[in-house]
Parts: sequence; C-alpha cells; structure tokens
Amino acid sequence: MRLFKRLLIACVLLAMLVAGAAVWWLQRPLVPADATQALELTVAPGASPRRVAESLANAGAESPATLLFAWFRLSGQARDIKAGSYEFEAGTTPRSLLDKLVRGDQALRSLTLLEGWNIREMMAAVRSSPDLQQDIEGMSLPEIMTLIGYPGRHPEGRFFPDTYRMVKHAPASTVLRQAALAMDQRLAEAWAQRGATTPLRSPDEALILASIVEKETGLESDRAQIAGVFSNRLRIGMRLQTDPTVIYGLGERFDGNLRRIHLQTDTPYNTYTRAGLPPTPIAMPGWNSLLAAVQPQATRALYFVSRGDGSSQFSVTLQEHNAAVQRFILRR
Repeated sequence: MRLFKRLLIACVLLAMLVAGAAVWWLQRPLVPADATQALELTVAPGASPRRVAESLANAGAESPATLLFAWFRLSGQARDIKAGSYEFEAGTTPRSLLDKLVRGDQALRSLTLLEGWNIREMMAAVRSSPDLQQDIEGMSLPEIMTLIGYPGRHPEGRFFPDTYRMVKHAPASTVLRQAALAMDQRLAEAWAQRGATTPLRSPDEALILASIVEKETGLESDRAQIAGVFSNRLRIGMRLQTDPTVIYGLGERFDGNLRRIHLQTDTPYNTYTRAGLPPTPIAMPGWNSLLAAVQPQATRALYFVSRGDGSSQFSVTLQEHNAAVQRFILRR
C-alpha cells in the first residue's frame, strides 16, 4: 500500500511537471524577442501538419519539429491549418503561431500604381516588386492581357491607379487583374455621371480624354476646365494640340526635350497633325480625371498654357492665348 501511494504521488508529480513544462513551452517565444527579421513560412496546399512543423523548424523556429507537431495534434486543430505565406514576428509563441495558421492570417504586402503612369512605368513597378510571384515573366503585353481576361484589349490606361493589398508572393497577374477590374468599375461609374452635352461617344473615349487631362495637370482645380477646353475643341473639330499625346507617340525615343520637329511629325498620337482623340489612352487616369472628362466645366476657353507654377492660364481667343504664351513661356 505504501509503495502504491508513493507511485501515485510520483505519477501526480510527474504529471504536474509535464503540465508545467507544457504551459511554459506554449508561452515561450519561438522567435526570439531580439530577432531583427520575421520568421517566414510558406504552407503549400495539402501540406501535412508534420511537414508544416518541419518547415517551421527549418525556417528557424526555436523548437524541435517533433514538439511542434505534437502541439498541432494535441490542440485538435492540426487539420485546420491553412495554406499560404506567413510571417511570425519576434515574441511569437506556439499558441499564437497556431492561431495565425488556423485563421489563415497571411503576410500582406501592398503595391502602389500611380496616377499618370504609362504602361511601361506601371509594368516596371509590377515586375520589380519583390513581393509578387512573377508569373508574367517573359510574357508580352498582349499575352498578359489574355492571361488576366482581356484578350485583344490595348493595355494602356486600362489599370486603375491605387494602392493594392495582396498576400505576399501573390501572382503578379492577380494584382493586374484586380487593377483592370477596378478601372472597369470606376470608368462605368464615371460614364454613368456624364454630362448631357459631352461630345464623348463612349466610355473608351472618356478614358482617353481623362488620360490626357491627367497628364496635362496635377492641379485639382484646373482639371475640369482643361477637360472643358478639350471638349470645346472636339465639338467644333479643332485639333487638341496637346503635347503629352505627342510625347507618348514618341515612346522611348523621347529624351525629355520636345522639339518643333516632333510637333510636325505625324504619328497616330500627334494631336497637332490629326483631329480628334488619339487611338488609345496615354496614361492611367485617376478618379478625378475620369470625372472631369465626363463632367467638363462649362467654359468658352479654347486655349490654355502653363503658368509655370502647376496652374494654367485659360484663354478664349488666339490673341489672348498668344499674349499668355509671351507672358508665361517666352519671358521666363
């Protein structure tokens, strides 16, 4: 009897010791508090709990894989671990680590596409992002447009400039598709609010004009009036004569210095030599430029010139415009 009691006490003490050790371990950081980098883990679809535990140990978690696997099993949540890309900051414990894996709380990143970027600038930002899986590597623009569900569509201006949140290592095509769908939505919203007197005949024309407005000014208060000038010119068949379209037509040949010869050389985008809108947008317009294009300010002005401070001087007659050019351009 005395031996039995001693064994019982020993078993109780051992159980208490094991329970205490378990509690201590569950509260012990797997990532040291002084760690300067997060522990990164990618859980592949269908990965077993044992494989997840091994991957954690290999990634630098301060615990044997066997203990981590045992914790996953004993928690009853081993089969609830979700695939994805994760980051575990300093101080992460076994309990908080498993909670994150079960919630699918993946590491997020962001990519900002700026208003006024052309397709080359936008694609350079996408291709250089270290947070995206480059599933578009080696693909041409037409191939990329097909991949994201827009076969045959010209890519210029078709992506809405915004900051997009995505899971780390998300496919680049996923972000591009999201940005293209966003532009579809915002363009439809703008077109639904178009003015009754607009000379624009389609959402595509609105997108083209909005891209020109975007490149002509960064000053919010001038956008609607600039759109008004271009709308007036379109109504009467007057050429738009806007430098940004000429520059776009030059492409990578443009060295930053727009010359008279450039204005005189005909291209599909030279609005000095051709009437009407260019064949495609020339950049990504933001919401304010979209709205300005379809709701231009009522104005008699047919001309405008930069004042040199970001704002524009508007003129009704050519005589007024020439005087403004003398004042703001030639006498600088």
